[in-house]
Amino acid sequence: MMMSSGSSAGLMASAVLALTLVACSKAPDPTATTVAPAVATQATPAELREIIKEAYTYGFPMVDSYRIQYSYFVDQANPEYKGGWNKVHNVARVFTPQDKAIQTPNSDTPYSFLGADLRAEPLVISVPAIPDRYYSLQFIDMYTHNFAYVGSRATGREAGSYLLAGPRWQGQMPEGIKSVIRSETDLAFVLYRTQLFGDADLEAVKKIQAQYRVQPLSRFAGTLPPPAAAAEIIQPLSAEAQKTSSEFFGILNFLLQFTPTHPSETALMERFAKAGISAGKPFDVAALSPEQRRAVEEGMADAWRAFAQFKAEVIDTGKKSSADGFGTRAFLGNDYMMRMASAVLGIYGNSKEEANYPAYFTDSEGKPLDGVANRYTVRFEPGKLPPVNSFWSLTMYELPASLLTANPINRYLINSPMEPKLVRDADGGITLYIQHESPGKAKEANWLPAPKGPFFMVMREYWPKPEALDGRWKAPPAVRTAQ
Repeated sequence: MMMSSGSSAGLMASAVLALTLVACSKAPDPTATTVAPAVATQATPAELREIIKEAYTYGFPMVDSYRIQYSYFVDQANPEYKGGWNKVHNVARVFTPQDKAIQTPNSDTPYSFLGADLRAEPLVISVPAIPDRYYSLQFIDMYTHNFAYVGSRATGREAGSYLLAGPRWQGQMPEGIKSVIRSETDLAFVLYRTQLFGDADLEAVKKIQAQYRVQPLSRFAGTLPPPAAAAEIIQPLSAEAQKTSSEFFGILNFLLQFTPTHPSETALMERFAKAGISAGKPFDVAALSPEQRRAVEEGMADAWRAFAQFKAEVIDTGKKSSADGFGTRAFLGNDYMMRMASAVLGIYGNSKEEANYPAYFTDSEGKPLDGVANRYTVRFEPGKLPPVNSFWSLTMYELPASLLTANPINRYLINSPMEPKLVRDADGGITLYIQHESPGKAKEANWLPAPKGPFFMVMREYWPKPEALDGRWKAPPAVRTAQ
């Protein structure tokens, strides 16, 4: 996963910020409805509470994804800012504890980022030939569906150009394009990962990143005039505020403008409209009665309680992993709680066929992992390392932030490029030591530092082999050891 919600610096106002974004002449102006009168709720307090619970579960991944993309592509004062929309932005390093925009970040592969505004016209995305290492482009819509991939597994290692188009585009694929990639939503996010073999390899990664190119279709084709500019984007809520603030639904209504209703969700949107949740409409909390306001607050709290129960009964027990919430709409089958759980636990995770994510929330006895009083081992039996076509890693995250944890050796993961330096057991197996204090010099090569408090770990299996997906290979447990 890139898995995500990093902390955010307090509540951001919900004022409107004018930006230079492209506007589509063929599609309705997606901001035109933002001044429309609020939709009055037609639900009783009891029904409103239930609809709010459902709409919050449905909308959380969208609102949280928007928060992250706003910090990356809009808010120039934010330390997470990468640059403007419709341009590829490279980060020639791996993530550290200082990166806080998204929870559960990957620290294996330097990232490149593309915030795609497809309202005016499609984008042409070009990649070079990359024969010597894993790379991938993960295409994510506003729902957080992974709707397409380009890269080593999905399209091969050859160079190529791909057309990324929004839901309203009706043009023809031009010459020089390998395929058209369709997004269900007007705004999309493309997350590039480029494998890094070690510190000495960083310059090679930079050279590859410099060859990732993005341009509007009009420029690629050389026949169309550039589109006009000007549209508006509103500020998101902070990561903390969106958990409890009823302004969440104003953000959701804003985002629904960019997500034409899928046929499978027509009845759902009609139900949401009864609670004042409708594309482009303000969500007017002031117009609600005290009982209705209380119903909104209780509905949001109900959604979080349902998430906690789902996590405890389904995720923590291993019935499903958070990775089961990453994939296409067809794969997810409109399972909104699964989608919310995966966004909370690690937004922007890969689909299983691209990367599998066994997670460690508990030890072998089912008890939560904690670095204050406990030490753990994870042992790979001889010949039983994760079966992958590319590489694997095990990454540490502190709780409750779900971020990388600072430690004296600046080690946030152990991965397959480190295998030659890992100390083997007498039988050829590998034992990893998971604890806060050093296990001693003789074992320090195999030490994954834990915080002095609760934590969890995520194993990443990039381009997993079939046995990693069908259950023939299972991640070894975290076994609590004596102090």
